[in-house]
Amino acid sequence: MPSITVYFATLVFLSFTIACEINHGCVHALKDEENNKSSVKTIKSEDGSVIDCVDIYKQPAFDHPLLRNHTIQMRPTAYPDGINMNTPAINITKVICPEGTIPILRTQPFETKLGRKSLNFEHPQVSGHEHAVVYLTGKYLGAHASINVWQPNVRTPAPAPEFSLSQIWVISDNSQNRATAEAGWMVFPAFFKDSQTRFFLYWTDDNYQQTGCYNLNCPGFVQTNKHFALGSVIKPVSTYKEKQFDISITIYKDRANGNWWVSLQNEILGYWPASILTGLQNGASDLSWGGEVVNTQPDGRHTTTQMGSGHFPYEGYAKSSYFRNIQVVDTKHNMASPVGMYPIATKPGCYDLHIEANKNTAYGYYFYYGGPGLSQNCR
Repeated sequence: MPSITVYFATLVFLSFTIACEINHGCVHALKDEENNKSSVKTIKSEDGSVIDCVDIYKQPAFDHPLLRNHTIQMRPTAYPDGINMNTPAINITKVICPEGTIPILRTQPFETKLGRKSLNFEHPQVSGHEHAVVYLTGKYLGAHASINVWQPNVRTPAPAPEFSLSQIWVISDNSQNRATAEAGWMVFPAFFKDSQTRFFLYWTDDNYQQTGCYNLNCPGFVQTNKHFALGSVIKPVSTYKEKQFDISITIYKDRANGNWWVSLQNEILGYWPASILTGLQNGASDLSWGGEVVNTQPDGRHTTTQMGSGHFPYEGYAKSSYFRNIQVVDTKHNMASPVGMYPIATKPGCYDLHIEANKNTAYGYYFYYGGPGLSQNCR
């Protein structure tokens, strides 16, 4: 990718420094050096990533004061009834870390106001975040989908960090402080220092203000899987008019203790402890599936950053990106079909969404979404 200018790098550094001074939740964005020192084994993966195998009890989560005496739960007490164990064919970089360790990707991330996640459907122009999602309200204990994986173009350099992602949101909106548990894939050059498509997690317990971060970059998520490093590259990705690839993600609550688990390709990755995600202690009030981009262009023109495949929903299979086999985890801990989904496209001339009317056995409930950004209909 083109190099970021010195001015931009300086701005990012200053923004990060200020953010860390006022936000204790981001101090672990500079934790690579500590991980290096406590590494039992260091691995260089096929995609060039450097991964440290760190003692499972020395992972960032245990620096949180609420988790100082936390005992790791290695497996959920129960799985949602009806969960589909068929794993789609795709390769996410796997490593072999020793027993009692977890893999942690070396990154040099930062936190800025625009770099933070957002869920502002009503006023995307204020936050710079734009969405094409389906939304569902009710009472839930989790969500599932298989997400079509692409490598959209993300504008860089830009006045501020831009990204393109596709993900599941599990949301509690029952108080002033929105809480979320999120998982999906993203292209975020300023964060990962490349333009590759990577798996990610995100969380917040106070509407993206002082709590939350990506992956393991702050105390929060407890990883139990020794094979997947959060932030790993996903390969292969889908190609226009050619073979399509997707990843299967489930986020669900453990009813016995309130922890929120994440599985990828039906492998358990770990969980957010109930003591961290307090806003989700009574379950989720909303679920969402879809795409998000950041538009930071200052000249009045829209960004060229793409969402999904970079093509509109009407182009259909192998051209547009999709979510399929959309399911919810209901209050009885059963996998169930969604009822009452509705689309939200904050700028349909730039990024749109279309829910398919028919349900078939291969794709279940599904929709197409995405778009090119700056174009004839998007200025």
